[in-house]
Amino acid sequence: MLVDLKAQIAALARDIDSKEIQTLLSGEHDKSNAFLVIHPGAGGTESQDWAEMLLRLYLRWAEKKGFKTEIIDYQPGEEAGVKSVTVLVSGDYAYGLLVAEIGIHRLVRISPFDANKRRHTSFCAVHAYPEIDEAIEIEIRDEDLRIDTYRSSGSGGQHVNVTDSAVRITHLPTRIVVQCQNERSQHKNKAFALKVLRSRLFQLKEEEQKKKLQQIQGEKKDIAWGSQIRSYVLHPYRMIKDHRTNFETGKVDSFLDGEIDGFIDAFLLQRVKGEGAAAKRGEGS
Repeated sequence: MLVDLKAQIAALARDIDSKEIQTLLSGEHDKSNAFLVIHPGAGGTESQDWAEMLLRLYLRWAEKKGFKTEIIDYQPGEEAGVKSVTVLVSGDYAYGLLVAEIGIHRLVRISPFDANKRRHTSFCAVHAYPEIDEAIEIEIRDEDLRIDTYRSSGSGGQHVNVTDSAVRITHLPTRIVVQCQNERSQHKNKAFALKVLRSRLFQLKEEEQKKKLQQIQGEKKDIAWGSQIRSYVLHPYRMIKDHRTNFETGKVDSFLDGEIDGFIDAFLLQRVKGEGAAAKRGEGS
């Protein structure tokens, strides 16, 4: 009975933790599915390999959360890693949780690609966009689109179906480019790419509104290329630290295997506190 009770208590604790985090996710689209996009920074193979490591991290995290994942675009690197990847993460609060990962991720390690075993620093950008309900009005005019088709290629393995039906859509006014190559039907790939574009345009519209609000409040945006939100140091010591919350861990292997909830929770708690403080300042003014 003691073993059973311990198991029930552990399950109850996990359920309480999950409910507690959900109370922090009160944004309009926090409960939505998410498009997760990973782009390596400058550095060629080093950064592309880092992007592949982050992809594995988020796929493992999603698996542990019981989320469904679908890689809808995968552009492999020439030697190793990935040039760009887009993943649809489906599950309750997928977007609300992945907001914590938006920004620049910095890796410091001994390069496996350097014969002299020197230390290298690599950067990757992680973005997340909510999957937008079809009922939400996002205007996309046909004349604003350039649609190209191409043959999927590269060493994507299970990530890529090699067909002639891959679709790339460029939204000319914003220069946003989206791609889809996971379906064998060109029509399905186009529909999926348009869905990603709607999410990107919706997010862009929201970001423009936030910028206007920040200008009024005199605040600056924290996240920009080169100003990392998190550092992953594998040499000369092993430590992962979030620079927004100062939350850190020495359990690097577990983190890279998808155990990232502690960092997400710390970010959500800080965000709620920040919003509360901002509300008080607004009342005071």
